[in-house]
Amino acid sequence: MTTVLRASGSAEFLSIVPSLAGFTPTESLVLLPFHGSRTCGAMRLDLPTDEVDLRDYADAAVGLVSRVDRTDAVAVVVYTDDGVHSTRDGLVLPFAVEVDEVLGRAEDAGLRIVDALCVTADGWSSYLDGEPELRSLAHAVPEVPGVGDVSGDQLAGAALPSVDLAAKERVARALRDITELLERSSAGELRGVENPQALAALVLLEDVPAFFEAVLASPDYLPPFATAALLWCLDRPLFRDVALTQWATDAPGGARTLRAQLAFADTRSIVPDDLGDVFLGRGPTPDPERLRGALTLVRAAAAHAPRACRLGPLTAAAWLSWALGRASHAAHYLDLVREIDPEYGLAALLETMISAAMLPEWAFRRGATPVT
Repeated sequence: MTTVLRASGSAEFLSIVPSLAGFTPTESLVLLPFHGSRTCGAMRLDLPTDEVDLRDYADAAVGLVSRVDRTDAVAVVVYTDDGVHSTRDGLVLPFAVEVDEVLGRAEDAGLRIVDALCVTADGWSSYLDGEPELRSLAHAVPEVPGVGDVSGDQLAGAALPSVDLAAKERVARALRDITELLERSSAGELRGVENPQALAALVLLEDVPAFFEAVLASPDYLPPFATAALLWCLDRPLFRDVALTQWATDAPGGARTLRAQLAFADTRSIVPDDLGDVFLGRGPTPDPERLRGALTLVRAAAAHAPRACRLGPLTAAAWLSWALGRASHAAHYLDLVREIDPEYGLAALLETMISAAMLPEWAFRRGATPVT
């Protein structure tokens, strides 16, 4: 369903920005790409710090918004807790120099400036006014049909689900049973008295792509042994990469990735470009519902996992968030990974991509504007 939001002025425009972004930004620079008089979303950047080169920051911001299909104009909104300063010459808005640099870079890139606004705890004003005035801002953020509650900030929804200790212990025992059973099975030491649930998990793992497809059917809840089997897979880069590719494509894509990964492990055969491109955000746009289901799945797995086994599902959550255009959420999951293992491979690669303001190519297609 498409929800059409209309604004007749800056005040109304500000009231719908959270609905376009999906949250209420804090300490953020929000850019809204326009085609004519229409915008379909928003992209968020952290406000620049003193350590950031302002020209590089402005170049990166305008470069991102310019990549959205058919963008010919941009609006900029700063959200900050910094106050407005009064001088003998009038009001001085926070981050005025930084916004001026961004607007100048946007004009250099041929973009028309739709609006440039500043929202503080005291009210809002416009950077485009020669003598800015502080206006009151309604704090209530309306719930828009088809959009939902957007009152949380950019990290709303990133926290892992709450799981009680008993549930975590059941998954930990199941993971231990599966791991031991796999080791005995590979050594031909099965005794016929194994836990039947662990044996059933081994049957699931005989066809990994089918397993990854099956768990998408109930991402909100998996039995302990299914969760443990998923954790076992995500703890192994070969299977983790199969899962991510499959969830971003389909079951045949997962099967192809598994064959390619096994061939690479055996003979160093080159992985097909189209499969490698998925990890870099290239190629056909994934089904967002499929990505969201997978994200729900790995977040739940991470919440149930022993601390040392959270690296795989947390990194998967970071990649899936990135694939959905939620770079802020991705960075949050990478922070959790860094607390456990700062050298974890895929996490380090993702962190480099996010630091460089790199988003998937499909996020810039009109109708899928990235919200970072």
